[in-house]
Amino acid sequence: MSAIPVLKRILAWGGILAAVIAVGGSILGFLAAGVPGIVSALIGTAMALIFLGITSLSVVVASKYDMIVFFAIVMGAWLLKFVLFLVLVIVLKDQPWIQTTVMFLSLIVAVVGTLVVDVVVIARSRMPYVSDIALPGDPDDKPEST
Repeated sequence: MSAIPVLKRILAWGGILAAVIAVGGSILGFLAAGVPGIVSALIGTAMALIFLGITSLSVVVASKYDMIVFFAIVMGAWLLKFVLFLVLVIVLKDQPWIQTTVMFLSLIVAVVGTLVVDVVVIARSRMPYVSDIALPGDPDDKPEST
């Protein structure tokens, strides 16, 4: 069984959540800081959505390989997200068109929200824990000959 349908659901719900956070964050950002608040809320939400996409893409690509390569790809994606986050924060923190508090808060809300989406979607999925197992009494169960 493939994890791709679960990842598609995570991306779909993550996209819906990002849209809600973008709208709500833009409204609150505008009230707090004007146009820079809107831009900051949209950038913070977009960052979280991009990071969610990198995670899903890494799992899809890595699922085609054995376990060692799988974990290397997923950890490499995590490292990429960490470096990308640091670069974006350093580049954007002193920009006059960014309100850092609004961007930070929208990013935090989006990250926590996407983590909740991950947990809920995975908890509700019907993924088997093991594969290629024949239980006693299954039609494919053949007695071992010694």
